[in-house]
Amino acid sequence: MKPISPFALGATLYMPATRSDILELVFATKLPELRSLVVCLEDAVADIDVQTALENLRNLLLAIEAQGGRPEGGPLLFVRPRDATMAAILNDWPLLRHVDGFVVPKLTLGNLAIWEQAVTNPELFLMPTLETPDVYNPGAMVELGQALKANLDRRIIALRIGGNDLLGCLGLRRNPARTLYATPMGYAIPMLAGVMGAQGFALTAPVFEQLATPDLLQEELELDMSHGLVGKTAIHPSQINQIQDALRVSLEDLNCARLIVNDVAPAVFKHNDAMCEPATHYKWASNILERAKWHGVRQAEATSGEPVRLAEVIR
Repeated sequence: MKPISPFALGATLYMPATRSDILELVFATKLPELRSLVVCLEDAVADIDVQTALENLRNLLLAIEAQGGRPEGGPLLFVRPRDATMAAILNDWPLLRHVDGFVVPKLTLGNLAIWEQAVTNPELFLMPTLETPDVYNPGAMVELGQALKANLDRRIIALRIGGNDLLGCLGLRRNPARTLYATPMGYAIPMLAGVMGAQGFALTAPVFEQLATPDLLQEELELDMSHGLVGKTAIHPSQINQIQDALRVSLEDLNCARLIVNDVAPAVFKHNDAMCEPATHYKWASNILERAKWHGVRQAEATSGEPVRLAEVIR
């Protein structure tokens, strides 16, 4: 089971399992820039359409099988089951070998054991979604994180923050003129970044559902990055490139990260008028290098030709 980097997710596009064009996305004939795709059987599918959606998923997997499997370099492919009962059925489908894993909806400590019993295929990675009222309780998140680490750690790529559901728990909906951080999610996201991040989990950012305000999306993306989130849910193809561009690293950060992870780096040194301390900043530097591996350097900086200043030892 080859690990999947959470930074490989990029912009994760959700699509109802009832869509007829999913195969085009899997084989990158449509949206070749897409890094990850979730075929949703949960909230995006009405009750009356569940059987149609399951049949469509089966046909999708048969089509992938007929073409010899998914292409090299195509998007990661996940399925979001409706519940643990559906997940247990899908878990036993032989054709699920063409899927990277499941997005687990509404995971809590109370239903974790049920999901563990449902998804026994060790080849399926998991991305649990945090979107229930207990997410607002740091103690509950500590307990959930500990349970996940104990039983499923190697199978979890990232934890997904379900912003709209979490606001819905409070009877709220995002103000279209404000970022998510101007809502109670301005408490929840930093708390989750701290509580779950400290336990070693990567987290992805909630969806931005306003399509007419790309400047506001950019503001929210900058806040996502400052909280260490590794990707973001996309609801429309127009958001993909903007999200993935935000994941690019600055040339300054890339150069600094390389210096920090260098085996001969001093214990403390100055770089671009800031103190660098490998013992403290090593994990940050490793994440920057991993982001750069998957998303590269910001284009304007990569082509500017400006010299990069060398580091100085602080004496």
